Amino acid sequence: MRKKMMTLTIAGAMVLSASPFMSPAVGAVGNGPAYGGNETINTSILTTYDEMADFLQTQEAKQKNMELEVIGQSIKGRDLYLVKYVINPENPTILFLTQQHGNEQLTTEGALEFIKHLGTGKMKGVTDGVNILIVPMLNPDGAMGDVNFSLDDYIAKGDRNLTRYNADGIDLNRDHITKIQPETKAFHENVMRKYDIDYMIDLHHQGTQSERDGELVSGSILYPTTPNVDPDVLLKSKQLGAVVFDAIDSKGWGHLGKYRGGNAETISRNGIAVEYGISTLLFEMRGMSDHSYESYVLGQKSNGYLIQQTITTLDATVRAIADDSIEDADISFWDTLSYQENRTSE
Repeated sequence: MRKKMMTLTIAGAMVLSASPFMSPAVGAVGNGPAYGGNETINTSILTTYDEMADFLQTQEAKQKNMELEVIGQSIKGRDLYLVKYVINPENPTILFLTQQHGNEQLTTEGALEFIKHLGTGKMKGVTDGVNILIVPMLNPDGAMGDVNFSLDDYIAKGDRNLTRYNADGIDLNRDHITKIQPETKAFHENVMRKYDIDYMIDLHHQGTQSERDGELVSGSILYPTTPNVDPDVLLKSKQLGAVVFDAIDSKGWGHLGKYRGGNAETISRNGIAVEYGISTLLFEMRGMSDHSYESYVLGQKSNGYLIQQTITTLDATVRAIADDSIEDADISFWDTLSYQENRTSE
C-alpha cells in the first residue's frame, strides 16, 4: 500500500484529538475557492479504488469487530464492498452509502477515516449498541474514470477524471426502482434485502454556490419527501437529520441548509424509505471533486473541512443511535430551516 493511503490522502485535513476529532480552522466555509480557471484540480491526492480495497482488507485484519463483504461487481468488474460492524443483530442498524456518483469522493475519504477510528479506543463500546454498515464506493468505475464515454469536458487535469455516472453513463441514484444497473442491483439484493436496517444516510456532493441566509453552506440535508412515506419513518428520518444538524451547524466551519429535492422514488432517499420502511437522510456536501460544470468543482483547500464534516456526521449518528439519544432529538428546527438558494453572481 502506498504511503499516501496510510494518511488517507487527505493532506492535513485533521489531527486526532479527544473530541474525538479536531475541527478544522473556524470560518472554513467559503475559504476554499471554487474552480475559477486558474487552480489545478488534482485528483491524484484522492484515494484510488485499489488503494481503498487494500485499506479495507488491512483494517479487517486489524479490527476484530469489522467484517468485509463483497456484495457484487461493477460493470467493469470491480468488487463492490460492504463494511460491517454487527455485534448484536438485535441492535438498531445504520447504513452509510457513499459515492453513488463517482465524482463525489470526499464522503468516501471521510468514511474510510471513520472506519479506521472504529478500530481505536476512541470508539470503544460504541458498536456494542449499534450495528454499522458502510458502502464506501458504490460507483468505482465512475470514481476511476473508467467509463465508456468521453470525459474530455471534465475539469480535473490530474491523475484521473471522476464522473457522476457509472461506466455506461447511467445515474445510479435514479435506478432505485428498476435496479437494472449491476451496482444498484447488488446493493439492493445483497444489502437492502439482506440486512435489517433502521436508518440510512446517503452521502453526496452538490455545487459550490448554495447559500442559506446569505452565507455559503458547507452542505445541505433533507428527509424523504415522497407522500408515500410512513409517518413513523418520516419522524425518525427527521430525528436523524436533527442529530446531524446539531453536530455540524454548531461548528465554526459548519453551515447547513435544507436541500431542494424531488419526490421521485427512483431516488434512494425516497425509494428506500418507502420500499423498506427505513428512515433516510440525504446529506449533500459542498462542491465536487470533478465535473463538466466549473461551478460544481471546489478547490482543494476545502477538502479538510468537508472530510471532517463526513466524519463528524458518521460519529454523531452512530453514538446517538447507540445510546438512544436519537429518540429525544428535537425536530422543530426543520420548520424554520431555510432552503438553500443558489448565490447569484455579483
